[in-house]
Amino acid sequence: MPFKYDESGNIAVQDVGGKKLPVFIGADGKESPFDGDSTVATISRLNGEAKSHRERAETAELSLKTFEGITDPAAAIKALTTVKNLDDKKLVDAGEVEKVKAEAIKSVEEKFAPTVQRAADLEAQLNQHLIGGAFSGSKFIAEKFAAEGPAGVEIARAIFANRFKVEDGKLVAYDGSGGKLYSRTRHGELADADEAIELMVDAYPHKTSLLKGSGASGGGAHGGGGGGGKKTMTRAQFSQLSPVDQAKAATEATITD
Repeated sequence: MPFKYDESGNIAVQDVGGKKLPVFIGADGKESPFDGDSTVATISRLNGEAKSHRERAETAELSLKTFEGITDPAAAIKALTTVKNLDDKKLVDAGEVEKVKAEAIKSVEEKFAPTVQRAADLEAQLNQHLIGGAFSGSKFIAEKFAAEGPAGVEIARAIFANRFKVEDGKLVAYDGSGGKLYSRTRHGELADADEAIELMVDAYPHKTSLLKGSGASGGGAHGGGGGGGKKTMTRAQFSQLSPVDQAKAATEATITD
C-alpha cells in the first residue's frame, strides 16, 4: 500500500479527531488519512453481508429444485389457477372467475389512483428538497466556488443535482459512470453530500471555471439585493449553458424551476 514517508523515512501521519493516522496516497495521487480500524470493521461487515447473500442463494437453489421438470411456469400457474377456481364452485365457468377478479382489481386501482399519484408527487417534492438542501448547505460550495452565495449554489445544483438520488430516505451520490461515490477518508463508506460535491467538482472537466483562483468570474459575491429587473431562466435552460456562462447568468438572471 503506497503510504507517504517524511524526510526521516518514517510514515507520515495526520491528526484526525485525535487519532494519528498514516497518510495513504491513492492511484490519483491524492493524499488521505488511512483509518485501519475503520477499514477492518468495514471489511468484516462486508464479509458478513457476503455470507448472508451466499446463504440466501443456497436456500433459493434448494427451493427451485422443487420445481424441476416444469418447463413452462406461466402455463403451470394458469392450470393451478383454473383448478382452484373450479374447486371454489363460485361460478360454473372458471373463466368468469378470472373476469370478476380482473374487474375488481381494476375498480380498486381506479379508486385509489389519485391517492397514489399524490403520494408519488409528495415523495418527489421531498426528494428535491433533500437534494436542494445538500447544495444550499454545502461548506465546499460556500468556501471554494468563485460565484459566491446563491449564485454558486445554483451553478453547482444545475450541473450536479442529477447525480444525487434519494434511496431509503438517504442521499446517495453517483459519479459520471453511474457508480456510487465513496469517501476518501472513511474507507468503504459512501461519501456524504458535501464530500460528494467536492468529488464531483474535482472530476468535472471545467472545474477551473467554477473554483476561486482559477480566473472564473466571482460576480456572484456582489449579487445582493432584490431580483428586480433580472430576466428569468428555467433550471433546464441554465444547465445547458457552459460553466462560464452559468456563472454569468447566475448574477444576471433569476433561476426558476
